[in-house]
Amino acid sequence: MATSRAEALRELLDELPPELYRQVFAHASWAPSRAESYERLAFLGDVVLSLSVSTYLLPRFEEYGAGRLTKLRAQAVSGAACARVARALEVPERLRAAAPADHQRAVRALLESERVLASICEAVIGACYLAFGLERTAAAVLQAFGPEIERAIAEPFDFKSLLQERLARRSQTVEYRIEAEEGPPHKRRFVVVASAGGRDLGRGEGRSKKAAEQEAALAALERLEREDERDQGTPD
Repeated sequence: MATSRAEALRELLDELPPELYRQVFAHASWAPSRAESYERLAFLGDVVLSLSVSTYLLPRFEEYGAGRLTKLRAQAVSGAACARVARALEVPERLRAAAPADHQRAVRALLESERVLASICEAVIGACYLAFGLERTAAAVLQAFGPEIERAIAEPFDFKSLLQERLARRSQTVEYRIEAEEGPPHKRRFVVVASAGGRDLGRGEGRSKKAAEQEAALAALERLEREDERDQGTPD
């Protein structure tokens, strides 16, 4: 069953101190302040999730370079993956129970949002980390995301979809432009640039436009990953 894969993480969720549990299911529209909603916990949980999965993947795929590991992880912890784990954690039922009576109509709309479910899943992980530490939380996270990791391994990468999903969290969309076409018709090569937010993020080459776009999306994802790592290492 889908819920069984998340059993360990669900048990940690049920063991959370009441105040942390309330914050996990406090949407900004009814929390006393935005800082007391699940958003801060989701910020932390995103990092814990990434670290847990990275630590698992690194020894398993010794032949993979950083770029391929980054993409594998990105697919395993995507918004869709987090939303599936959220449902296994019974997040929809828990959010309905936690919402004030006058917000029940809004809750129905929230539960249709993959982004909201994914954020609450990350908030669960962040709260568990604060309450129980990395070792217990990481073990539960890997059990819950095990099927997502295996799916990412088995299915081909779609870097364009991963990039669009990542940019959607910033309310941005990606655009691809052909920068160059080179060679004779039977040996044509395309150079494509991926851009968003008014800046170029990645450049790729391929024997078709689609292949070049995938390479450009891959380069963009790697750049965003480097920027995130740099920002996380910069003190406020």
